[in-house]
Amino acid sequence: MVSRMFRIETGVDKERSALLLARLQEANTAASPVIRALRGTPQDRETPLAVWLMERTEGLVGGLAGHTWGRWLHVNHLWVSEQHQGAGLGARLLAEAERIARDERDCLNSRVETWDFQAPGFYRGQGYDVVSVIPDYPEGAKEFTLTKRLG
Repeated sequence: MVSRMFRIETGVDKERSALLLARLQEANTAASPVIRALRGTPQDRETPLAVWLMERTEGLVGGLAGHTWGRWLHVNHLWVSEQHQGAGLGARLLAEAERIARDERDCLNSRVETWDFQAPGFYRGQGYDVVSVIPDYPEGAKEFTLTKRLG
């Protein structure tokens, strides 16, 4: 048996990161018929999605940034300025992102992560269901993952 010497290295390396991602995608494609069927389709592309709420004098007062992939909308960030909270603007931003994802990108579902001090109640009010809670992420807070069927 041949003895191998392995070493652990640290540090950010864009080329290695790209190679790591490519090898992981190859392994996932080989292991999953679902992922294999997704490869090469329009739903396999991670496509950014953004919705902005602009006010004539204030400029940006709210927005949603996310992406679609695998027939899912991923809501990464949703914010409405404190001055305009409670007026239904967050719901309008989310509804527009869901509409684009469903009607223009053929998405079936949506997902979001939020902390307990942010908006889990808001998302539940928009029809999202809690699918996981991670306590102490970060320490002293809870992270919620919520999902919703779009169709």
